[in-house]
Amino acid sequence: MRAYRVAYDGRPYHGFQRQPDVDTVEGRLRSALVRLGVCERGGELPERYAAAGRTDAGVSARAQTVAFDAPSWLSPAAFNGELPDDIRVWASADVRDDFHATHDPAERSYTYYLYAPTDADRPGHDPVDDQRWAHAVDALAGTHDFHNLTSDDTGTERTVDIDWHRDGRFLIVRFTAGGFCRQLVRRLVSLAAAVADGSAPLSKVDRILSPDPVDGPDGVPPSPPEPLVLSDVCYPEVTFTRDEDAAADARAVFARRRATARTTARVADHITDGL
Repeated sequence: MRAYRVAYDGRPYHGFQRQPDVDTVEGRLRSALVRLGVCERGGELPERYAAAGRTDAGVSARAQTVAFDAPSWLSPAAFNGELPDDIRVWASADVRDDFHATHDPAERSYTYYLYAPTDADRPGHDPVDDQRWAHAVDALAGTHDFHNLTSDDTGTERTVDIDWHRDGRFLIVRFTAGGFCRQLVRRLVSLAAAVADGSAPLSKVDRILSPDPVDGPDGVPPSPPEPLVLSDVCYPEVTFTRDEDAAADARAVFARRRATARTTARVADHITDGL
C-alpha cells in the first residue's frame, strides 16, 4: 500500500469524488492510473483505494491524500506525467496493509481566504469589524453540536479549533477538526462574517448553536467554495517523503497560475477604477 499527497486547483472541477457525467479530480486521477496501467479502463479504482475525503465543487487542496495498492515504480513524478497541470502529486509514503485514507486521519485542517476589507469596498456589505469577527469566532470555536451548520444527520457534535489573522483586506482562517467538515467550514465562515459586517447580531451564534433546529431565512448559507483549501490531513503514524522533482514541478505550475490570477486582478482593478 502506498499513500500520495495531492494538490489541486478545484475551481474547474465538480468536486473531488468521481461522478459519471462531470469532470472531477478523482476522475482525473483514475484516468491517469488507467493510462499508467495501474487499473483497467471501464473498471473500478485500484484495489483498496480510499481518499482522505470529498471536497465540494470549487474547493482546492494542498494535502488531499489517496492510498491504494500501487506498483513500486509509481512515484509522484510518474503519476504527474499523466495528470493535468492543475492536479499535482508531490509526496508519498509506504503505509501498512490495513491503512485507510478516509478513516485513519486524526484531524483535517482547512484554510479559508475571506475577502474582508475594513473599509466600504464590498458592494452590498458594510465594512468588516475585526472585533466583531473575533467575538463570533470565539463563540463558534470549541466543542458544540453544529447540527444547524452541517448536512450530517449524525455525529454533529465535534470540536473545532479556529485560528485566524488579518493579511491586508483578507482574513486568513484555519479550521482544524476531526472527521469530515464538508460544508461546516463554509457555514462557520458565513456566520462569523455576517456578525463581523453587522448583518447579523452576535446573538445569532447562540441561536444557531442551540438545540432547536434553525432553517429557512434564519439559517446559515455556506460561503463561496473557491476560497477554501484542504490544507492538511494528519495521519500520526505516517511520514510522507517529498518527491523533490514533483514538488518543484508543482510549485512552478501553481506559480504560473498565481501570476495569471494576479494579472486578471490588475485588469479588473483598471476597469473598476476607471468607472
